[in-house]
Amino acid sequence: MKVVCLWFATDSERNYIKEAMPRGTEIVVPRGEYFSRFETTYTDLEPHARDADAFIGWTLPEGIVEKAEKLKILSWLHTGVDDLRINGVLSLARQRGFKVTNARGANAIAVAEHAMMLLLSLAKKTILKNQASRENHRLFPLFADEYRGTMLHGNTLGVIGVGGIGSHVAKCAKAFGMQVLGVRRNKERNDPNVDSMHGMDELHAVLSKCDYVVLATPNTGETFQFFGKAELAAMKPSAFLVNIARGKLVQEKPLHEALTSGRLRGFAADTWPRYDFGTTFPSGAVPRLEIQKLPNVVGTIDQAHNVDGVLNRYLQWGTENLVEFVAGKPLTREVNLDLGY
Repeated sequence: MKVVCLWFATDSERNYIKEAMPRGTEIVVPRGEYFSRFETTYTDLEPHARDADAFIGWTLPEGIVEKAEKLKILSWLHTGVDDLRINGVLSLARQRGFKVTNARGANAIAVAEHAMMLLLSLAKKTILKNQASRENHRLFPLFADEYRGTMLHGNTLGVIGVGGIGSHVAKCAKAFGMQVLGVRRNKERNDPNVDSMHGMDELHAVLSKCDYVVLATPNTGETFQFFGKAELAAMKPSAFLVNIARGKLVQEKPLHEALTSGRLRGFAADTWPRYDFGTTFPSGAVPRLEIQKLPNVVGTIDQAHNVDGVLNRYLQWGTENLVEFVAGKPLTREVNLDLGY
């Protein structure tokens, strides 16, 4: 079996994969100069892709899957696969019959902790108070509306998307003494840290009860820009919204209107909406309306998973996907090509 690494893997990373795989497995790593070792080009990979049985990695240059006519499995080292849906790889997988796996759950705890940090940053006005401290500025008068924070304890959190990340957000929220309402595709699947589980058809009713809302859903055809004017209108004006999932879940224009009109108290996100060339114009990976500059907004530019141990776990779980495939075992993290996650 020939496994092609889609990044400039280190010797230790290559050896880790090789030692886990059956004897005789060929592990191929592209060589040469690079700007980022996690990003390869078509030229880097094309000579190796023609007879590859497996791909493993974080990026996939356009056209390289089409060259890999023998491909049997793609082990994608991300938790989400929306990029693979957009660029047609999932459709190609359905046509050709090769498997797609991901590393879902590898960063769940890290991202959930990050969500709690964003909740606290909004609730405690961390950015404002840190800036005042840097400038040696005393916030006066005490308890003024513009300076006063709020509590998590005793308030209600809505978790939209109770999967690996959302479930841990709920667990953390209970430790803060919050009531937790959950919304998920299958409301019959309960969670021990969710006080009440609801279906997507009950979303607006749930939003109206929440002081804080965390979006933790995958980006699929059903969830693309699903959070818009009606959803924001259903929320309390005093509520906070946190998007810890994908930037494309929230419609930017109604969000900007809500934040600047007082309709929504605050917003935090780890990812911004991405406008892709050919689909939207102009293209770009930052908010068009400069939401990130608003005083009631906190952003962290896709850093939730950037913590100790997560990179190793991506590689470990991605390698486990390949080991399961070679052994003919059920794939623990196989992507449902129809659902897109």
